[in-house]
Amino acid sequence: MAEKAAEQKENVVMRAGDCSVTILPHLGGKIASIKMGQVELLQAPLAAYAPRTQTMSFDAGDASGWDECLPSVASCVVETKAGPAAVPDHGDLWRVEWTKKPEVGTQEGPADKQVALQGECFSLPLALEREVALSETANGSLLQLGYTVTNRGSFSVPWSWAAHPLFVAEEGDRIVLPDTIKTLRLEGSGGGRLGKGGDVVSWPIASLADGGLTDLSGAQPDDSGIGDKLFAGPLNGEDNWCVLERPSAGVSIRIGFNPEATPYLGLWICYGGWPERPGPKQVCVALEPATAPVDSLAITGPWSRQLSPGESYRWPMTVEITRF
Repeated sequence: MAEKAAEQKENVVMRAGDCSVTILPHLGGKIASIKMGQVELLQAPLAAYAPRTQTMSFDAGDASGWDECLPSVASCVVETKAGPAAVPDHGDLWRVEWTKKPEVGTQEGPADKQVALQGECFSLPLALEREVALSETANGSLLQLGYTVTNRGSFSVPWSWAAHPLFVAEEGDRIVLPDTIKTLRLEGSGGGRLGKGGDVVSWPIASLADGGLTDLSGAQPDDSGIGDKLFAGPLNGEDNWCVLERPSAGVSIRIGFNPEATPYLGLWICYGGWPERPGPKQVCVALEPATAPVDSLAITGPWSRQLSPGESYRWPMTVEITRF
């Protein structure tokens, strides 16, 4: 009981109206819960929360909630001036304890409705600070996030980032993207149902590898065995949002981002198709603003980024939850 109490004491809970947000600094700064009333909007843990190692795979943990993927989503090896650096699955930050910065009220709201946390990478000398502010709106709640990545090392390093919010989904829910998005790049598809990595997939009606068609925008039953990762972008102008509509929950979740800073949008569409091992499966949709259209930092292109020693880069993200 004492251990459980100590763990609970470390949690950060913010409330505004009937929305509550729970963050676990000791478990990678994970946003473990976003609730509107009694409705949980994030994927529940597939396994009990437990300490993580620097080498374990993401599916060996709870694989839930909202983590931050830095400096890569996929495990890979990248070259640096200090030699090769091995980045583990889903990056470093979900594995380490984050530190809480002093609470100070800002124009976004009072101190009891915001928090700033920082996580330190170990594969590359990078630190990520994430500020989170929660406020009530006329029809729901607004979560405002500000990110800053800093190179704490003595040499230039590559980096990529993707948000990893796993939103609960069920049949009847719908993903809405700007009308200008007509195609997506396929990163991977369970069982090859949409093809192979690198293929271009039409949105929202996509061709299946077996010759059929599927509506990617509509959530499927939780036993469908679907697990697809896709990317939109590069985006610009007004293509700065995406929405998950949840009629059964009576809410719409709108993600906002700055396409000049994060010009890609990853979509993880999973209806019982992952993890591939026996046991509980994810049933979720992840709407993931990102700096790159690929999961691996080792795959380079026009999107590739470097930070010089002492250099920082900052970007925003919002989550607007509206009742309807």
